[in-house]
Amino acid sequence: MKTNLNLQDADGFYEQLLDAHQGLNDDQSALLNVRLILLLANQVGDAGVLKECVEAAKKLPA
Repeated sequence: MKTNLNLQDADGFYEQLLDAHQGLNDDQSALLNVRLILLLANQVGDAGVLKECVEAAKKLPA
């Protein structure tokens, strides 16, 4: 699992993510997040890495 910044354009991605949620209600926004998570998980493709990521995300403060 990569924990160091690995995005070529982190700010650009963040902007794109915010733009994608523009005008959505809470349910639509949650659905967009779920779809994005599943698409990105498919790109990773490694069950072990995905498990590590889920566990790490659960440990992050709210």
